[in-house]
Amino acid sequence: MKERLTEFFVENFSFLPPELLVVLVSAMPILELRGGIPLAALGFGLPWYEAIFYAIIGNLLPILPILILFRPISQFMMRFAIYKRFYDWLYKRTMKKSDKVEKYGAMGLILFTAVPLPTTGAYSACLAAILFFIPTRLAFIAIGTGVLIAGVGVTAVTYGLFG
Repeated sequence: MKERLTEFFVENFSFLPPELLVVLVSAMPILELRGGIPLAALGFGLPWYEAIFYAIIGNLLPILPILILFRPISQFMMRFAIYKRFYDWLYKRTMKKSDKVEKYGAMGLILFTAVPLPTTGAYSACLAAILFFIPTRLAFIAIGTGVLIAGVGVTAVTYGLFG
């Protein structure tokens, strides 16, 4: 699925500079920097330091808006049955994966974000921070730290194997 999404961006937005495409792909849920860094390396041949820079910028962009706006928008949207079902599904999925966050708080957010596995990353960590009422500033710092760690790991693997 990640490959198809990445191909979609490359095919439909090829008129944009490669750096901007890496930022956009890295800002997307599911893909995040785990999709942006390989795109930078394998799709565009960017050097590792540009790949990690643009991917981290892209992955950090949605964090603060999500942390600030999710709860008020979600409260408004709860009046719609389809959103309520989506929210319940998202809540269960996030809670199932967030045992580290519940146990360790902000340190758990770092671990949750840094592990480059499916359903972990900045988006899921934002939801976990919201559900566990971790203060916005602390959550942003923890998730940002996790993004940096994940970026270093994904860059090392991508450029070590293919570079």
